[in-house]
This record gives sequence, structure tokens and C-alpha cells, in this order.
Amino acid sequence: MGKLIPILLALIGLGLGVGGGLMLRPAPEAAELGPCGEDPNAPQHSDDAAPETPEEAVVFDYVKLNNQFVIPDMDEGQVSAMIVLSISLETLPNAREKIYAQEPKLRDAFLQVLFDHANIGGFKGSFTETTKMQSLRASLLEVASAILGDDIESVLVTDIVRQDVG
Repeated sequence: MGKLIPILLALIGLGLGVGGGLMLRPAPEAAELGPCGEDPNAPQHSDDAAPETPEEAVVFDYVKLNNQFVIPDMDEGQVSAMIVLSISLETLPNAREKIYAQEPKLRDAFLQVLFDHANIGGFKGSFTETTKMQSLRASLLEVASAILGDDIESVLVTDIVRQDVG
């Protein structure tokens, strides 16, 4: 019973503290309105001029290709590592169906670029170095644009993993 009293006192004190804090907190401020009921913080527009609108920003869509790309990294005729990449495309709106319709052709072209990148040593050493990744993205964008036209804005490497073999 002697151990129960301090616990009860602590719980009662905690409850009173929370209750007092809730009762004494300030009320949320009401929005101040002008004499005619307008919001003084709202943008003002004159009736004789159209409101200025910023240039229409192009909203891009992102399309993730369905499967990862698996690329062997060769060393003296032997596989020394496996590279696994996930690729997404930044596209103009409504290009998703066109991309999925062309995905086999796109994957084939991407694989050839990735194999070429591996053959010139692009996946050796610090393979995530900025210049190596920019070069890879530029090559992927070039082949994607050749297949899909102007619908492609950029190629995004969303995941990349290198697993050394042996």
C-alpha cells in the first residue's frame, strides 16, 4: 500500500497538469476581415486588368520500368560483379501508355547502353561518381529519345547495387 500512494499522487498530478494546460492554452486567432468582409491578405486584382499568371510550368510524370536491369561486370573473361539497376523515366503527361507499349524495345536499347558502360569500366571502382553517372544517364536519355521522341525529359537511375562475385 505504501508503494501505491506515490504512484497515485503522480498520476493525479499528471492529470491535473494536462487538464490545466488544455484549459489555459490560447484560443486560435480568428481571421481578421476588412470592413466589407474581404480578406486583407488575399491578392488584390483590379477590375480593368487581368491578373498576372506565371508561365505555365510543365508538370512531369514519372514512369518506373517494370523490371530491374541486371548487368554482369567482366574481368579477364570472368564475371567479377553483378550490377542491378532500377530505372524510371521523367516524361511529359500522358506518355505512360506509349512507354509501356515500347518497353521491350526500350529495355533492349537500355541493356545495350548498360553493357557498353560496363565494358568500358563504368561499373568499376567508384562507379557512382558524378561524372560516370551523368555519362550513363546521358547515354540512356539519348536512346530513350530516339525510341520515344520528345516525350522523355530525363532518365532516372533510382536504385543501383553492385555485388562482387567470388
